[in-house]
Amino acid sequence: MKKYAVLLAGCGVYDGSEIHEATFALLSIAQNGAEYQCFAPNKNQHHVINHLTGQEMPETRNVLVESARIARGNIKDLKELDATQFDGLVMPGGFGAAKNWSKWAFEGPQGEVDPDVKKTILDFVALGKPICALCIAPAVVAKALEGSPFTAEVTLGSTAEPSPYDIAGTHQAVATLGVKPVEKTLREVHLDTKARIITAPCYMMEGHITDIYANVKMAIDLLVSL
Repeated sequence: MKKYAVLLAGCGVYDGSEIHEATFALLSIAQNGAEYQCFAPNKNQHHVINHLTGQEMPETRNVLVESARIARGNIKDLKELDATQFDGLVMPGGFGAAKNWSKWAFEGPQGEVDPDVKKTILDFVALGKPICALCIAPAVVAKALEGSPFTAEVTLGSTAEPSPYDIAGTHQAVATLGVKPVEKTLREVHLDTKARIITAPCYMMEGHITDIYANVKMAIDLLVSL
């Protein structure tokens, strides 16, 4: 039975993993008859956001502890992840990807990736094992690949349809890292056949929760088929 590592970045769209994308990814893996193990960095979040008001809260939370909420406690420290033991890596989006896995939210393409996250991405790519990156997570993959022997094609959405984010600017930013951006709508995913990296726009685009589920499932179905 295939088994996938799922990397989480906390719990909640504004300061952690996007809960819908993470849950849909876990469900889609199971629907394909495969297994998963969740992982997260054992460190403090960049900050904590009140998801009701959007305001920063004066408290500290741990990325691994918060991610355990999504994983129902079945989660391990990212330092324990051995890429040789898994068939692929899944990276849901959410601002935690750009705040806790990396500094993209604050420094753009100059923002460094957490060393353990970077090692994990490079380990899977070096082994030729597929990575499925959702929403903003492809930007983290792009930064992790910078300066390595590897490159990729990724999508973070399409300028042809409504988005709450600057898709053109984000694509331009990842291009500065040596990664080729590809425009894809919420009804599409992109597969880089050479790097074996699957990317899907998900909540980078405006869409109903059913659209997000369909996009995540499309990406995971493709991942399991590789």
